[in-house]
Amino acid sequence: MKLLIEQSTDIQETEIKIVCGYMDDRLKRLIEQIKLYTFSFVGYSDGISTPIALENIYYFDTVDNTVFIYTKDKVYSSDKKLYELEEYLSNSPFTRISKSCIINTSVVASVRAHFNGRIEATLTNEEKLIVSKHYIQEFKRKFIF
Repeated sequence: MKLLIEQSTDIQETEIKIVCGYMDDRLKRLIEQIKLYTFSFVGYSDGISTPIALENIYYFDTVDNTVFIYTKDKVYSSDKKLYELEEYLSNSPFTRISKSCIINTSVVASVRAHFNGRIEATLTNEEKLIVSKHYIQEFKRKFIF
């Protein structure tokens, strides 16, 4: 693989161009990681709206029909529905792990088998989330362990 970087004060916007003969899984994962840095969501906390970069989001969770955005150390509410987020994030490292949760597989530090065929995912901030049996295949596809 060859990496070319061109830096100039004349360039107004960063452009990433990938030229390849074959798009393998490693390249697809790299593209997913790059896409993380181009999106953000608006989170609400104490009546203040805050843009949150996608790479800083650990997971989305629904409680009483409200979607919450979890970052390393803060929680925000969202005006989006979980199914909308799932659709929007389908080509990213995010994947649904239960009826109420979508996780960023990029922040999963480790996994271990859990009772009843589930998986326990430990995040880099030491939080633990359970991957339901129904969502394990997609989780494994996005998180190679």
